[in-house]
Amino acid sequence: MAASKVFFTREITPESLIRMYEKLNKPLRGKVGVKISTGEMGGHNYLKPELIGPLVSMLNGTIVECCTAYGGSRQDAKDHWATIENHGFTKIAPVDIMDEFGEFDIPVVNGCHLDKDIVGEHLNNYDSILILSHFKGHVMGGFGGALKNISIGIGSTHGKAYIHSAGKTTDPVACWNPPAPQDDFLESMADACKAVIGYMGTRNMLYISVANRLSVDCDCDSNPAEPEMGDLGIFASTDPVALDQACYDAVINAHDCGKKALIERMNSRHGIHTVETAEKHGLGSREYEIEEI
Repeated sequence: MAASKVFFTREITPESLIRMYEKLNKPLRGKVGVKISTGEMGGHNYLKPELIGPLVSMLNGTIVECCTAYGGSRQDAKDHWATIENHGFTKIAPVDIMDEFGEFDIPVVNGCHLDKDIVGEHLNNYDSILILSHFKGHVMGGFGGALKNISIGIGSTHGKAYIHSAGKTTDPVACWNPPAPQDDFLESMADACKAVIGYMGTRNMLYISVANRLSVDCDCDSNPAEPEMGDLGIFASTDPVALDQACYDAVINAHDCGKKALIERMNSRHGIHTVETAEKHGLGSREYEIEEI
């Protein structure tokens, strides 16, 4: 597979975020959903409204989310709305919890573990999706980037449980007891990505990841560890596999003595295996060329 282009800037500002979107030269059409993590109540590393607001506004976009599979401030839609409002997202754009009122199945063709992905029913309402991710560590996935934001992020509560259990259950309690083997979980995230990207088909999807506040913990953590390494910048691509690989490599190769904890988190969970599997599914290339802006 040919190398993909990944754009990169060290500047993390609302203006540079817009420039990175424009460099992709693939305007999002129709009704645009902007998939972010709105962050767990108590957390503080999620992408801030003041950073993403101008880009979302330029796209006339709707911030889209789904409820979680773990107990917390975002499993129940009512609590999730309170968190979204508390974190300031309703002040910058319309927001849609896509699984608030229902869900539907998308088939997974030739998946490793999943025969279907279960997503919020409102995914049907969008012609284009911007996967706008905060790249950081994750206690289960090793790291969270574009692929996690597509798979776990767009999955409904039942869909998230199905991914976490590698296709064994949709029960958000039973899915943790016992947890699926680690590589099975990572491969199931790639399966779900294959379903979503295939379902969107001719509808546009673009991918931007902001590598700031590089905690070892996800935005789903209500009390995340403070970052030990400095911010890297913004990465953007039309290829989510190349994008995650580039972000991972940027951490590995950073001249930053604080990177050790994040590298240990990523590698101890075999996080790169999601990227490896997504490439095998034909979702993109791990080979990429960086163009710094």
